[in-house]
Amino acid sequence: MDGYPQVVTRYSTISFLSDFGHADEFVGVVHSVIRSIAPEAAVVDVTHGIRPHDVRAGALALARSAQYLCPGVVLAVVDPGVGTDRRAVAIEVGEGASVLVGPDNGLLASAVAMVGGASRAVELAAPELQLPRIGSTFDGRDVFAPAAAHIANGVDLADFGPVIDAASLMPGLLPVIGVEDGGLMVEVLWIDHYGNVQLNIGAEDLAEWGDPVSLIVGDHRETIARRGAYRDISSGEVGAVIDSTGLVSLAVNGGSAAEKLHISASDELRIEKIDGPPPQSTAVTLGRMQ
Repeated sequence: MDGYPQVVTRYSTISFLSDFGHADEFVGVVHSVIRSIAPEAAVVDVTHGIRPHDVRAGALALARSAQYLCPGVVLAVVDPGVGTDRRAVAIEVGEGASVLVGPDNGLLASAVAMVGGASRAVELAAPELQLPRIGSTFDGRDVFAPAAAHIANGVDLADFGPVIDAASLMPGLLPVIGVEDGGLMVEVLWIDHYGNVQLNIGAEDLAEWGDPVSLIVGDHRETIARRGAYRDISSGEVGAVIDSTGLVSLAVNGGSAAEKLHISASDELRIEKIDGPPPQSTAVTLGRMQ
């Protein structure tokens, strides 16, 4: 690819997250575009298993990863609004320690907040720093991958387009906890590969309701006790552990809490205090909460 600015490599790592999956050629094509522009940059695949079009899931995965990613460029593409007037952006954090590249649809916001906020942001509008567009459906290839590669090469953000007020960037859409009729209303943020169910509360939130607590899922009530590790959870029991991000996760020793409780990401759950002897769990057939 001739005609691009010849510059010294500034960032050695590009961390790449998307909902592209691996059934199609999309991930490989993005890798190749990056390599053609910034051959010295190493590309780290964070995940490409985000559920298609699920911006919130992508934002959560990026936020969970952000503080552990190598300083450099972070390329994130979960973009159901591709081809519309949503902005393509690059956001500098840590006074230049890293730059996040992706759509301005809330995907980047939580990760930016996790690392201290934006120090600079621009719209990716310079056609000379993009690939010629055949269509409008693959900005990951045509806009975001070239931008990530050029930034890795040391091209300044000012060359990409107009400066954006960081306050105008699309915020992340994360659920908040609340107390309702004497119970704590929580939401399922994420269900991992093992079926562990991450909730949007920390240890201190759960501690206020005692140990054990009652978890209500639809018509089902389950007694949940705090456990220090997965192996501390008794057979047949659902336990609450503090996961690697510091949030409460529901887990089953050697099994899937999500399957046992019949819950899915974004479901709302209710936590209540237990007065007197802990109630016995009741076996019922559950459906996904609406």
